[in-house]
Amino acid sequence: MKIITRISTYWKIQLIGWISASLYWGVSAFFYGNFIWKMGIADLILDVCIGIALTNTYRNFAIKKRWNKLNLKKLVPRIVVSILVLSLLYVFLIVGKLYLVRLFFLKGSTISFVAFFKSIQLQIFITGIRLMSIWVLAFHLYYYSRLEIETVKENARLSILIKEAQLNNLNAQLNPHFLFNSLNSIKFLILENPHLARRAIDLLSELLRNSLNSNVAKLISLSAEINLVNDYLELEKMRFEERLQVKIETSVDLSKHLVLPLSIQTLIENAIKHGIEKRKSGGIIWLKIEKENDFIKISVQNLGTLIGEIKDSGIGLNNLKERLLLQYKGKASFEIKEVSDETVLATILLPLK
Repeated sequence: MKIITRISTYWKIQLIGWISASLYWGVSAFFYGNFIWKMGIADLILDVCIGIALTNTYRNFAIKKRWNKLNLKKLVPRIVVSILVLSLLYVFLIVGKLYLVRLFFLKGSTISFVAFFKSIQLQIFITGIRLMSIWVLAFHLYYYSRLEIETVKENARLSILIKEAQLNNLNAQLNPHFLFNSLNSIKFLILENPHLARRAIDLLSELLRNSLNSNVAKLISLSAEINLVNDYLELEKMRFEERLQVKIETSVDLSKHLVLPLSIQTLIENAIKHGIEKRKSGGIIWLKIEKENDFIKISVQNLGTLIGEIKDSGIGLNNLKERLLLQYKGKASFEIKEVSDETVLATILLPLK
């Protein structure tokens, strides 16, 4: 049975990097002249071992001391000192290696270690500074980039959690608000028409069940939302009778598109409260759903005027604006305006994708 040992990316980079550097020096020595193959192979192997030993020792030390978590202000002085220490160790180890290898393969050499050390120490030290600087900086740059990526991921995850909490909070506001307005409608029916009041209570029960179920999901189908709107309108027609007229036009497949729960119902409720209810003769509410470019356009038009703070006040509309912003990240829009004398138009634009 074959046993295949996977080498980590770190060790692959270590081996490739130090072997490449050692080969570069070997090739340079080959073209310089007087190249001895056995001595060149020994130099290559020992160079790789020394380079890996020094840098891996630094890696373990830096991780143990959690230098990879430090900010730049605290890290830079430690890097400078570490490079100097590693370079000095590199000088002694490389010079010792060169002396011993040459002593082994060139048995006739009589130069002392001190003289040999003095002759090449500066050159080896400069090489060590260059190599250790590249390695240490690359090591900390890698961990710094990982830290930045992790920070971005954590911030993104936190942002998502905050937005979900905001959406849940906004959804929780809708049911009490919706219940209050529906009970207010039933109040007018109890004395005037008890039979209709009982039917209204049945409708309210159905509406509350649907709205509670809707809040389980962030989005529901347009068809489900329209069913909720129809129940709500039936409830309101019991109170307003002939004063409330409704026209609904759709040119899209309601089952294939999604919408925020209670979003259209909020527009209808606002149109009744600030339009129909304030007019003795009542009026018509026109709901239209259509495609416009890359958006689903939902518009509610009614007789009425935008007076004072009506345009920006109320839990319903402010809630709707915030939910659209959070859910669609600014890609959806809501607008309410007075388009002509005593005609108000509220419009929601939802991206198709």
